[in-house]
Amino acid sequence: MSSKYEEIDLSKLKRYSIRERESKVSEKDFGKPVKGGKSFRKWCDSLPDQLAVKAFRKLVFAMRKALSRKNYEIVWMMGAHVIKCGLSPYLIELMRKKYITAVATNGASVIHDLEIAFFGETSEDVPAALEEGKFGFAEETAELAFEAVERGDEEGLGLGEAIGKYILDKKAPWAGSSILAQAYRFDVPFTVHVAIGTDILHQHKGFEGSIWGGMSHRDFRIFAARIESLGRNSGVILNAGSAVIMPEVFLKSFSIARNLGISFKNITVCNMDMINQYRPTQNVLKRPASFGGEAITLTGHHEIMIPLLYSALLS
Repeated sequence: MSSKYEEIDLSKLKRYSIRERESKVSEKDFGKPVKGGKSFRKWCDSLPDQLAVKAFRKLVFAMRKALSRKNYEIVWMMGAHVIKCGLSPYLIELMRKKYITAVATNGASVIHDLEIAFFGETSEDVPAALEEGKFGFAEETAELAFEAVERGDEEGLGLGEAIGKYILDKKAPWAGSSILAQAYRFDVPFTVHVAIGTDILHQHKGFEGSIWGGMSHRDFRIFAARIESLGRNSGVILNAGSAVIMPEVFLKSFSIARNLGISFKNITVCNMDMINQYRPTQNVLKRPASFGGEAITLTGHHEIMIPLLYSALLS
């Protein structure tokens, strides 16, 4: 039996090569992490011990404290804007230094990371592409993602795991700047939480929702296991720029762990974004911290705040 409602025919849509597209973000413009030295430490120490500086220092202390413990967790949730701002190298270095034990994100991050890995650029001009009827129809992006997912499904992998492995297996030219690839290399779980209809891949005929949904659900279970570990062993969870998807995924994972009897008394939760929004405030900060944890809010642009945090941790 099929649906009684009309569906649009995706096979009629026209695609184009990504090599014809002008992208707004290039790998050569990504940040270049430099370990904070004595001068940076001196500058940090010179800041007034007030308001946001206190919050920033609390986060740095909590992450350093977590790193010193056995079986700790430092979980990073993020939106795709973190990649578009050229911050992948900082997160990769933090993974290398064990300041990240898991990464979780939405489907858009996969697209940008995959394009960076294979083409060294990403982010099309949306208004111009819409005007031409081309928005989201780069052929190579979709085909690479579909092949990666098909292979990963056959191997029983999670969604993020499958794409990270694929980028390395294919020896993508810019794999060194891919968070997905380097997470797989460092054995850091990278989970992708897809909302069908939100990403450009979903408008291509070759998109198999049942496969992507199944692998994304596997990623949800992987992520929930890290949240259970976070609550049991203590640590930090940080949300950088996800306004809806990750705060909701985190809350459900938190609920699973609570159902299993986890207390969450010794965790630090932090939301870092340009503006304060409802779901991160409730689901990342207030509700989890009500069990005895520490809640930290840092408001600012990712391209400034994440390099500052990186330098403070490594100074």
